[in-house]
Amino acid sequence: MPVRVYYQDTDAGGVVFHAQYFASWSARAASSSTRSDRSRLARRRAGRVLFLVHELTARYHAPARLNDMLSVSAEVVKMGPPAWCSATGWNVRPELLVEAEVTLALVTGDRMRPARMPEELKQAFK
Repeated sequence: MPVRVYYQDTDAGGVVFHAQYFASWSARAASSSTRSDRSRLARRRAGRVLFLVHELTARYHAPARLNDMLSVSAEVVKMGPPAWCSATGWNVRPELLVEAEVTLALVTGDRMRPARMPEELKQAFK
């Protein structure tokens, strides 16, 4: 997913503020990778389950700067009870700027208790 770095994404030095990678771009890349009709249908049928960030790690190789055009990607690396892992990367071709792993916990929407991933949802993400 292409992302342009705007002034609002940067600190006083014109470098992307580290939380911006996760607060906006990671979530957008993950949601755009699951937009297919099949995954939407599976999510509706899966009942009230939510994905919450459980853990994240990041390795910063180089800064992104104002007006850079980034390529943001996300992929499912591992699915397992009760967490679901997603890897995300940001780069300005050909240089990799940031790589991260975000572990999401699957919980029930009503009581926020750990939940197993419904089979239909699991198949949609494969």
